[in-house]
Amino acid sequence: MSIDSCKIIELPKIADPRGNLTFIEGNKHIPYEIKRVFYLYDVPGGADRAGHALKTCHQFLIAMSGSFDVVLYDGKEKKRVHLNRSYHGLYIPPLIWREIDNFSSGSVCLALASELYEENDYLRNYEEFLLAVGSKNKS
Repeated sequence: MSIDSCKIIELPKIADPRGNLTFIEGNKHIPYEIKRVFYLYDVPGGADRAGHALKTCHQFLIAMSGSFDVVLYDGKEKKRVHLNRSYHGLYIPPLIWREIDNFSSGSVCLALASELYEENDYLRNYEEFLLAVGSKNKS
């Protein structure tokens, strides 16, 4: 996969003076069926999360509250994406290394996954990731 496959998707936003509403439908707003939902919260200041790639699982990340950065790497190019709107999400296909950092106070990262949790789907070792994507770069 190429870094260009990672993209911000704007979700429907129904504005209302009583509070806004956003919804997500699998295979409509994101390009897969949602099989698992998890979220990161109470991340200590200065900490980072992720530091892995997935072999087959697609993910969609949303800053439900606060903000954070997602650093993406496809074995050739790196890109940093800042998420800070609850109606924008970042689509990440398989075989993209991701690290999440720069969490603001009180931030919540919602993740929608295309697969149930399977430890064997994770590439947690950076060198193994580079081999999997055929990269000669060590960035």
